[in-house]
Amino acid sequence: MSAPTLSSRFPSRCSTSVVVMMNLALSDSSFSLTLPLRLAYYFNNGVWDFPDWLCRVCGYGFYVNLYTSILFLTLLSLLRWLAVSRPLHHSALATPTRTLLVCLGIWAFVAACCSPFSFEGVSTRSGLRHCFEPSNPSSLGLMLILNYVGLAVGFLLPFITLIICYSSIIHHLMAKSDVRSNESSGILRSKRRRSVHLVTMVTVTFLFCFLPYHLFRTLHLHALYGGWRCDVQSALQQVVVVTLCLAASNCVVNPLLYYYATKSFRDNLTRVRSSVLSSTGSN
Repeated sequence: MSAPTLSSRFPSRCSTSVVVMMNLALSDSSFSLTLPLRLAYYFNNGVWDFPDWLCRVCGYGFYVNLYTSILFLTLLSLLRWLAVSRPLHHSALATPTRTLLVCLGIWAFVAACCSPFSFEGVSTRSGLRHCFEPSNPSSLGLMLILNYVGLAVGFLLPFITLIICYSSIIHHLMAKSDVRSNESSGILRSKRRRSVHLVTMVTVTFLFCFLPYHLFRTLHLHALYGGWRCDVQSALQQVVVVTLCLAASNCVVNPLLYYYATKSFRDNLTRVRSSVLSSTGSN
Protein backbone atom coordinates (compact mmCIF):
# COMPACT_ATOMS: atom_id res chain seq x y z
CA MET A 1 0.00 0.00 0.00
CA SER A 2 1.37 3.37 -0.98
CA ALA A 3 1.83 6.05 1.64
CA PRO A 4 -0.72 8.86 1.59
CA THR A 5 0.41 11.96 -0.23
CA LEU A 6 0.91 15.28 1.49
CA SER A 7 -2.13 16.79 -0.25
CA SER A 8 -4.39 14.07 1.18
CA ARG A 9 -3.43 14.89 4.75
CA PHE A 10 -5.01 18.33 4.96
CA PRO A 11 -7.84 20.21 3.25
CA SER A 12 -7.63 21.80 -0.19
CA ARG A 13 -8.02 25.26 1.31
CA CYS A 14 -4.82 24.71 3.29
CA SER A 15 -2.99 23.46 0.21
CA THR A 16 -3.99 26.41 -1.95
CA SER A 17 -3.02 28.90 0.75
CA VAL A 18 0.36 27.27 1.16
CA VAL A 19 0.98 27.31 -2.60
CA VAL A 20 0.31 31.04 -2.81
CA MET A 21 2.23 31.82 0.38
CA MET A 22 5.28 29.94 -0.90
CA ASN A 23 5.21 31.95 -4.11
CA LEU A 24 4.73 35.15 -2.10
CA ALA A 25 7.70 34.23 0.10
CA LEU A 26 9.83 33.59 -2.99
CA SER A 27 8.79 36.91 -4.48
CA ASP A 28 9.44 38.83 -1.27
CA SER A 29 12.84 37.25 -0.67
CA SER A 30 13.91 37.87 -4.29
CA PHE A 31 12.65 41.44 -3.98
CA SER A 32 14.86 41.96 -0.94
CA LEU A 33 17.95 40.81 -2.84
CA THR A 34 17.72 43.76 -5.25
CA LEU A 35 17.47 46.42 -2.55
CA PRO A 36 21.08 46.66 -1.30
CA LEU A 37 22.46 47.52 -4.75
CA ARG A 38 19.66 49.98 -5.45
CA LEU A 39 20.12 51.72 -2.09
CA ALA A 40 23.91 51.75 -2.56
CA TYR A 41 23.33 53.53 -5.87
CA TYR A 42 21.09 56.20 -4.34
CA PHE A 43 23.35 56.77 -1.34
CA ASN A 44 26.27 57.13 -3.77
CA ASN A 45 24.60 60.22 -5.24
CA GLY A 46 23.23 58.31 -8.22
CA VAL A 47 26.54 56.87 -9.43
CA TRP A 48 26.61 53.18 -10.44
CA ASP A 49 29.88 51.42 -9.58
CA PHE A 50 28.83 47.92 -10.64
CA PRO A 51 28.73 46.07 -14.01
CA ASP A 52 26.11 46.90 -16.63
CA TRP A 53 24.50 43.45 -16.51
CA LEU A 54 23.96 43.82 -12.76
CA CYS A 55 22.18 47.11 -13.38
CA ARG A 56 19.82 45.37 -15.82
CA VAL A 57 19.18 42.40 -13.54
CA CYS A 58 18.62 44.62 -10.51
CA GLY A 59 16.18 46.94 -12.30
CA TYR A 60 14.27 44.09 -13.93
CA GLY A 61 14.15 41.93 -10.80
CA PHE A 62 12.94 44.81 -8.65
CA TYR A 63 9.78 45.38 -10.70
CA VAL A 64 9.09 41.68 -11.31
CA ASN A 65 9.18 40.87 -7.62
CA LEU A 66 7.33 44.04 -6.59
CA TYR A 67 4.33 43.32 -8.78
CA THR A 68 4.26 39.55 -8.31
CA SER A 69 4.15 40.22 -4.57
CA ILE A 70 1.16 42.54 -5.01
CA LEU A 71 -0.67 40.09 -7.28
CA PHE A 72 -0.05 37.15 -4.93
CA LEU A 73 -1.58 39.18 -2.10
CA THR A 74 -4.55 39.80 -4.37
CA LEU A 75 -4.83 36.09 -5.18
CA LEU A 76 -4.85 35.28 -1.47
CA SER A 77 -7.74 37.69 -0.94
CA LEU A 78 -9.67 36.08 -3.82
CA LEU A 79 -9.13 32.58 -2.40
CA ARG A 80 -10.24 33.71 1.04
CA TRP A 81 -13.37 35.34 -0.42
CA LEU A 82 -14.15 32.20 -2.43
CA ALA A 83 -13.70 29.95 0.62
CA VAL A 84 -16.00 32.06 2.83
CA SER A 85 -18.64 33.23 0.35
CA ARG A 86 -18.66 30.38 -2.17
CA PRO A 87 -17.37 27.28 -0.33
CA LEU A 88 -18.74 24.79 -2.88
CA HIS A 89 -17.13 26.64 -5.77
CA HIS A 90 -13.93 26.90 -3.75
CA SER A 91 -13.76 23.14 -3.25
CA ALA A 92 -14.35 22.52 -6.96
CA LEU A 93 -12.17 25.26 -8.44
CA ALA A 94 -9.39 26.09 -5.99
CA THR A 95 -7.25 22.97 -6.20
CA PRO A 96 -3.52 23.10 -5.45
CA THR A 97 -2.66 22.30 -9.07
CA ARG A 98 -4.86 25.07 -10.48
CA THR A 99 -3.58 27.51 -7.88
CA LEU A 100 0.00 26.67 -8.85
CA LEU A 101 -0.83 27.24 -12.51
CA VAL A 102 -2.32 30.63 -11.66
CA CYS A 103 0.83 31.53 -9.72
CA LEU A 104 3.00 30.48 -12.66
CA GLY A 105 0.78 32.58 -14.91
CA ILE A 106 1.33 35.60 -12.64
CA TRP A 107 5.10 35.10 -12.82
CA ALA A 108 5.00 34.83 -16.62
CA PHE A 109 2.65 37.82 -17.07
CA VAL A 110 4.67 40.15 -14.85
CA ALA A 111 7.99 38.96 -16.29
CA ALA A 112 6.77 39.71 -19.82
CA CYS A 113 5.33 43.12 -18.91
CA CYS A 114 8.54 44.15 -17.14
CA SER A 115 10.86 42.92 -19.91
CA PRO A 116 11.56 46.49 -21.22
CA PHE A 117 13.34 47.22 -17.94
CA SER A 118 15.96 44.60 -18.81
CA PHE A 119 16.91 46.65 -21.88
CA GLU A 120 17.80 49.72 -19.82
CA GLY A 121 21.38 49.37 -18.60
CA VAL A 122 24.05 51.82 -17.53
CA SER A 123 23.98 55.28 -19.11
CA THR A 124 26.80 57.83 -18.94
CA ARG A 125 26.27 61.54 -18.31
CA SER A 126 29.00 64.05 -17.49
CA GLY A 127 31.45 61.19 -17.19
CA LEU A 128 29.37 59.45 -14.47
CA ARG A 129 27.64 56.06 -14.80
CA HIS A 130 23.95 56.01 -13.93
CA CYS A 131 21.45 53.18 -13.51
CA PHE A 132 17.64 52.88 -13.14
CA GLU A 133 17.24 55.92 -15.38
CA PRO A 134 16.03 56.11 -19.00
CA SER A 135 18.96 56.58 -21.35
CA ASN A 136 17.13 58.72 -23.95
CA PRO A 137 13.84 60.63 -24.42
CA SER A 138 12.17 57.79 -26.33
CA SER A 139 12.88 55.27 -23.57
CA LEU A 140 11.68 57.84 -21.03
CA GLY A 141 8.34 57.99 -22.82
CA LEU A 142 8.14 54.19 -22.74
CA MET A 143 8.93 54.15 -19.03
CA LEU A 144 6.15 56.66 -18.43
CA ILE A 145 3.66 54.42 -20.27
CA LEU A 146 4.84 51.35 -18.35
CA ASN A 147 4.50 53.34 -15.13
CA TYR A 148 0.81 53.92 -15.79
CA VAL A 149 0.32 50.26 -16.73
CA GLY A 150 1.94 49.29 -13.42
CA LEU A 151 -0.14 51.87 -11.58
CA ALA A 152 -3.40 50.55 -13.04
CA VAL A 153 -2.76 46.79 -13.18
CA GLY A 154 -0.21 46.50 -10.40
CA PHE A 155 -1.76 48.80 -7.80
CA LEU A 156 -5.26 50.19 -8.43
CA LEU A 157 -6.88 46.98 -9.70
CA PRO A 158 -5.40 44.79 -6.92
CA PHE A 159 -6.33 47.36 -4.28
CA ILE A 160 -9.94 47.56 -5.49
CA THR A 161 -10.05 43.74 -5.57
CA LEU A 162 -8.79 43.54 -2.00
CA ILE A 163 -11.41 45.99 -0.76
CA ILE A 164 -14.25 44.21 -2.56
CA CYS A 165 -13.19 40.74 -1.39
CA TYR A 166 -12.71 41.60 2.25
CA SER A 167 -15.82 43.76 2.39
CA SER A 168 -17.81 40.83 1.00
CA ILE A 169 -16.26 38.51 3.59
CA ILE A 170 -17.22 40.82 6.45
CA HIS A 171 -20.75 41.24 5.07
CA HIS A 172 -21.11 37.47 4.73
CA LEU A 173 -19.92 36.82 8.28
CA MET A 174 -22.18 39.53 9.71
CA ALA A 175 -25.21 38.10 7.90
CA LYS A 176 -24.30 34.62 9.08
CA SER A 177 -23.93 35.89 12.63
CA ASP A 178 -27.40 37.48 12.52
CA VAL A 179 -29.04 34.30 11.20
CA ARG A 180 -27.36 32.05 13.74
CA SER A 181 -27.44 34.43 16.66
CA ASN A 182 -28.20 31.61 19.11
CA GLU A 183 -25.83 29.04 17.66
CA SER A 184 -22.10 29.44 18.14
CA SER A 185 -22.53 33.20 18.24
CA GLY A 186 -19.25 33.61 20.12
CA ILE A 187 -17.27 31.78 17.44
CA LEU A 188 -18.92 33.76 14.64
CA ARG A 189 -18.25 37.05 16.42
CA SER A 190 -14.63 36.03 16.82
CA LYS A 191 -14.33 35.24 13.10
CA ARG A 192 -16.01 38.51 12.19
CA ARG A 193 -13.69 40.45 14.49
CA ARG A 194 -10.60 38.79 12.97
CA SER A 195 -11.86 39.54 9.47
CA VAL A 196 -12.45 43.20 10.33
CA HIS A 197 -8.95 43.42 11.78
CA LEU A 198 -7.52 41.72 8.71
CA VAL A 199 -9.18 43.99 6.15
CA THR A 200 -8.10 47.03 8.17
CA MET A 201 -4.48 45.92 8.38
CA VAL A 202 -4.31 44.83 4.74
CA THR A 203 -5.81 48.13 3.57
CA VAL A 204 -3.51 50.26 5.72
CA THR A 205 -0.46 48.18 4.76
CA PHE A 206 -1.29 48.34 1.07
CA LEU A 207 -1.76 52.10 1.16
CA PHE A 208 1.25 52.75 3.39
CA CYS A 209 3.66 50.54 1.42
CA PHE A 210 2.61 50.95 -2.20
CA LEU A 211 0.63 54.17 -2.67
CA PRO A 212 3.47 56.64 -1.86
CA TYR A 213 5.94 54.84 -4.13
CA HIS A 214 3.60 54.77 -7.14
CA LEU A 215 2.56 58.38 -6.58
CA PHE A 216 6.04 59.88 -6.32
CA ARG A 217 7.50 57.61 -9.00
CA THR A 218 4.89 58.99 -11.39
CA LEU A 219 5.71 62.58 -10.41
CA HIS A 220 9.43 61.94 -10.80
CA LEU A 221 9.00 60.47 -14.29
CA HIS A 222 6.86 63.45 -15.29
CA ALA A 223 9.56 65.76 -13.93
CA LEU A 224 12.17 64.04 -16.09
CA TYR A 225 9.93 63.88 -19.15
CA GLY A 226 8.77 67.49 -18.82
CA GLY A 227 12.18 68.93 -18.05
CA TRP A 228 11.24 70.35 -14.67
CA ARG A 229 13.82 72.30 -12.67
CA CYS A 230 16.84 70.30 -11.55
CA ASP A 231 16.20 70.98 -7.87
CA VAL A 232 12.64 69.66 -8.22
CA GLN A 233 13.89 66.54 -10.02
CA SER A 234 16.50 65.97 -7.32
CA ALA A 235 13.98 66.43 -4.50
CA LEU A 236 11.52 64.02 -6.12
CA GLN A 237 14.24 61.42 -6.62
CA GLN A 238 15.08 61.61 -2.92
CA VAL A 239 11.42 61.14 -2.01
CA VAL A 240 11.23 58.15 -4.38
CA VAL A 241 14.11 56.55 -2.46
CA VAL A 242 12.21 56.94 0.82
CA THR A 243 8.97 55.56 -0.64
CA LEU A 244 10.94 52.69 -2.18
CA CYS A 245 11.98 51.73 1.35
CA LEU A 246 8.31 51.80 2.37
CA ALA A 247 7.48 49.46 -0.51
CA ALA A 248 10.31 47.17 0.58
CA SER A 249 8.93 47.07 4.12
CA ASN A 250 5.98 45.12 2.75
CA CYS A 251 8.31 42.10 2.50
CA VAL A 252 8.55 42.13 6.29
CA VAL A 253 4.89 42.97 6.90
CA ASN A 254 3.43 40.21 4.69
CA PRO A 255 4.47 37.19 6.79
CA LEU A 256 3.57 38.94 10.05
CA LEU A 257 0.23 40.06 8.68
CA TYR A 258 -0.91 36.64 7.55
CA TYR A 259 0.61 34.81 10.50
CA TYR A 260 -0.76 36.93 13.32
CA ALA A 261 -3.98 38.22 11.74
CA THR A 262 -5.42 34.89 10.56
CA LYS A 263 -5.85 31.91 12.81
CA SER A 264 -6.58 29.70 9.81
CA PHE A 265 -3.17 30.37 8.28
CA ARG A 266 -1.44 29.50 11.56
CA ASP A 267 -3.44 26.27 11.65
CA ASN A 268 -2.49 25.58 8.04
CA LEU A 269 1.21 25.91 8.81
CA THR A 270 0.81 23.59 11.78
CA ARG A 271 -0.92 20.98 9.62
CA VAL A 272 1.74 21.22 6.93
CA ARG A 273 4.56 20.89 9.46
CA SER A 274 2.90 17.89 11.09
CA SER A 275 2.25 16.27 7.70
CA VAL A 276 5.83 16.74 6.58
CA LEU A 277 7.19 15.35 9.86
CA SER A 278 4.87 12.34 9.78
CA SER A 279 5.73 11.67 6.14
CA THR A 280 9.43 11.82 6.97
CA GLY A 281 8.97 9.55 9.96
CA SER A 282 7.00 6.96 7.98
CA ASN A 283 9.79 6.77 5.40
